[in-house]
Amino acid sequence: METRDHPSSSSPSPSIFSVPEWDWDQPMTQQQLEELDAIESAFRSQTSSSTPTSQEADDRRKIRRRLPNSIGSHRCPSAFKGRDLNSFSLSPCPTNRFLNLFHSPCQENSKMRLPKMNFGGHIVYSRTVTEVEKATAELLKIVEAKKKEMGQAILGFDIEWRPTFRKGVSQGKAAVMQICGGNSHCYVMHIIHSGIPRNLQSLLEDPTSMKVGVGIANDAVKVFKDHSVSVKDLEDLSYLANQKLGGDAKKWSLGSLTEMLISKQLLKPNKIRLGNWEADVLSKAQLEYAATDAFASWYLYEVLKSFPDTAENKIEELEGKGLNPTIVITP
Repeated sequence: METRDHPSSSSPSPSIFSVPEWDWDQPMTQQQLEELDAIESAFRSQTSSSTPTSQEADDRRKIRRRLPNSIGSHRCPSAFKGRDLNSFSLSPCPTNRFLNLFHSPCQENSKMRLPKMNFGGHIVYSRTVTEVEKATAELLKIVEAKKKEMGQAILGFDIEWRPTFRKGVSQGKAAVMQICGGNSHCYVMHIIHSGIPRNLQSLLEDPTSMKVGVGIANDAVKVFKDHSVSVKDLEDLSYLANQKLGGDAKKWSLGSLTEMLISKQLLKPNKIRLGNWEADVLSKAQLEYAATDAFASWYLYEVLKSFPDTAENKIEELEGKGLNPTIVITP
């Protein structure tokens, strides 16, 4: 889960619509969460009708960077056949989940044309100690098989917790942990009820199983703070993207990476994103949201690893080995 903070109550276009006067010191109701989604929809409808000027279009074309040819193999053939693989801006989305209530017109226009990112496999939901232990045992078998086949297991990793809007009150404990290691299964564990059993702890602390995600170090810190369990061998997708794509370093969100790398949108409805992750039983929408986040992390890692290193990274690597990069690097 990416960084959370208080939402901004200012509207980018107050003459068209306004944000309700809410008391942000009180817990958000379901109605308020739905109103946030309605505000976003209204903003998208307003901005989607606007078209960029020719000068704006020229400016955007100047800052685009050609993507590696290998990206084509990771796009949906039916959805993207014949499309220009270099037609998407590298501008990242804000990482703050509350401040990202409103988006720029260019972001919204591109999102209107993008298909939704979904996890199409089997979601394994567990909430009791016994269920979580059983799910972890299944996951461990998958991990061991991947280690034998590839030498390492890559796991998309994310957590969810119930936000609070009261001053001086800390955020809720890590309530949901989602782990995905492939296209077929994603495991959503309701750890606010089960805690973290020993076999799950062993998996999290296993340095030979790489956990990947955006802002994953912050998630690991929260898991340790809330459950006294370390999550080891982490790879932040934002950092990896900067390594592979080159140029100025950016703070990528999971959604912005999904849009840029595979031309799909990762939906983040507020009524789910900011909802009650400590509920007795998670809803179908919550399960799909959680599984898709973990799946997206795993999938985007595989996409990024298929990219060649940038020339800058190759030069740094060669210099670190005491080699003259000009002998190897060619224009």
